Amino acid sequence: MTRPRVTDRSIEQLVSDVLRTGVLLSGGIVLAGGIYYLMRHAHEIPDDHAFHGELSIDRIVPQIVAGAWSLRPRSIIQLGALVLIATPIARVALSLVGFALERDRTYVIVTAIVLAILLFSLIIGAVQG
Repeated sequence: MTRPRVTDRSIEQLVSDVLRTGVLLSGGIVLAGGIYYLMRHAHEIPDDHAFHGELSIDRIVPQIVAGAWSLRPRSIIQLGALVLIATPIARVALSLVGFALERDRTYVIVTAIVLAILLFSLIIGAVQG
């Protein structure tokens, strides 16, 4: 049984589809969260006299997901931002798989390094933040 041939064109098309889908999905989630936020909080008067830091539910990934699942408007907006952040990481990961299927060692190594740097900076930012 023969496997479908992986070509540069098929990888480019897949990466393009992932980027487009990620951006559209992110935009849709943020838009839905924004509309829902306005529906629930449009009557409130903002208090700009005192600084209020972000709640942990708006900064910690599992709490953002749980908040979005429970239909918390700010968490839905934050989930959209997380999807936007995850999109280029997914693109690099897919490129890595594509290059591995093509058996292109140079690009596998370079892409693995880029993916490691992205993940490292994301994890370090989460730990320090």
